[in-house]
Amino acid sequence: MNELKQTLSSILLQILQKDYSNEIQHVDLQPTRKDFEGDLTYTVFPLVKITRKAPELLGQEIGEKLLVSTPDLVEKFNVIKGFLNISIRKSYFLTKLVERYQSGHFISATAEPQHIMVEYSSPNTNKPLHLGHIRNCLLGWSVSRLYEAIGHTVYRVQIINDRGIHICKSMVAWQKFANGATPASTGIKGDHFVGDYYVLFEKEYKQQVSELIQQGVPEEEAKEQAPIMREAREMLVRWEQNDPATLELWNKMNSWVYEGFDRTYARLGVSFHKNYYESQTFLLGRDIVQHGLEKGIFYKKEDGSVWIDLTADGLDHKLLLRRDGTSVYITQDIGTAIARFEEFPIQKLIYTVANEQDYHFKVLFLILKKLGYSWADHLYHLSYGMVELPHGRMKSREGTVVDADDLLDEMEKTSAELTAQFGKAEGLPEDEKRQLYTTIGHGALKYFILKVDPRKKMIFNPEESIDFNGHTGPFIQYTHARISSLLHRAESVSIPTESTELNEEEYHLLKSLLLYSDTVHKAAAEYNPSELANYLYEVARLYNSMYQKHSILTAESIEKKQLRIFLSDCTRIVLNQGLDLLGIKTPERM
Repeated sequence: MNELKQTLSSILLQILQKDYSNEIQHVDLQPTRKDFEGDLTYTVFPLVKITRKAPELLGQEIGEKLLVSTPDLVEKFNVIKGFLNISIRKSYFLTKLVERYQSGHFISATAEPQHIMVEYSSPNTNKPLHLGHIRNCLLGWSVSRLYEAIGHTVYRVQIINDRGIHICKSMVAWQKFANGATPASTGIKGDHFVGDYYVLFEKEYKQQVSELIQQGVPEEEAKEQAPIMREAREMLVRWEQNDPATLELWNKMNSWVYEGFDRTYARLGVSFHKNYYESQTFLLGRDIVQHGLEKGIFYKKEDGSVWIDLTADGLDHKLLLRRDGTSVYITQDIGTAIARFEEFPIQKLIYTVANEQDYHFKVLFLILKKLGYSWADHLYHLSYGMVELPHGRMKSREGTVVDADDLLDEMEKTSAELTAQFGKAEGLPEDEKRQLYTTIGHGALKYFILKVDPRKKMIFNPEESIDFNGHTGPFIQYTHARISSLLHRAESVSIPTESTELNEEEYHLLKSLLLYSDTVHKAAAEYNPSELANYLYEVARLYNSMYQKHSILTAESIEKKQLRIFLSDCTRIVLNQGLDLLGIKTPERM
């Protein structure tokens, strides 16, 4: 449709400049409102002052001139008040779809391909991935795939928070309570195994704090004096001093977690070109701070700590180095960003991080800009709302998070039950049934999350996500399987002729298929996979409308049969490609 808008805008501009005013430099065409007849609309009101003609009369004049100038493109027009609604010949849309089908390219490439980095996931090594990580991973993965689809080169990375007090808590709890148990000896997945000890630490810590308070110790003091917390802090000191025994345990427990993460990522269908580790990046940025001090960008307080004053930019004073010279999170983020632009030939860096960190990224980007890095204008925070459950928020320390693996298991189980209930897997071999249950369950989860605008907080309800007749992933997957079955019976696809007449259902489906490329470009530009997700639902809905109202394999004529089989195959391609960009697989039969 963008190509059509550009073509028609150019023709209309020539008409307006020639017959009304040379001062007109731009024509803005918008999609016609659904309650009006037409495809594109031009608002004539800006010309009223120049021509001093009534809007209806002016619209009628321009429409007639457009008809004469574009007999092969514009079929008719209507004028409602000051809105000129233009109807394009149906043959134009059919010709364009045939061109895309024959070229094999349903998505146009960007005119200016770039190298782009997308960061997502970024977990802590003291617990397994949870529902929040799933939304993060799915957003990061799908945005990276959208950029690839339009011709960019994308590097996917994550930074793993593998140091600090959180991992020391798990380590202390393992030493005190595990009796040498390992993931292998217990049969528990590595990240779950370590996460269990983090929860156990918090449980023991609360008990110790409670006992101290009962003994008369003030609450804040009790939190500081609790023996198990003191052990964790002492362990952190030993880690920072490179104590061999501490580092050996740290490496061992982190390796368990990484193995567990990798298995979950594989189930989700996401991957990375490189992993960054906080234990290797936490020293980055300190030299940059010294450079900033010399240039007067930062300032040092009497206690030796280093800050930046951002009050003139509407922010506040931000700490960069503590008085003992150690870094804070934003310091290492500064260093990591610089390292990435030095290591990779990237022009843009996208951070997929929840909206709780909005302020952090405002500060980070501003500091990098003040340090003189031109690429700081090409940093983007893909900020997304938190995921909640019908009964409220998740809490890691209490062990009440929705674990990613448990959720995937539940989705597969629910998929198996509903698929069997509706007879969607009848006649399939058992191994194919199991694969289908996974495909449908994971597709339901991914679609339910990705159909929501990332900026919005969302409530995930597993029961609502699997509905073969609703606004869900399984509905789109089933449409794809239905088309695949139909095409298998049709055996071949023929190209329809331009003269083929189109009924209402065929026409609306045809137009929607031509919006695929524009939708992918828009979804990438806005970092918003929900644009594509909701578009695919609309395509599936329109296809099913045609399927229900009109016979395909036994159509009323050979021409109609060819047209509907052709539209079926185009729909199959768009659904298959589009769902793939969302990380969702499409079954061939169900």
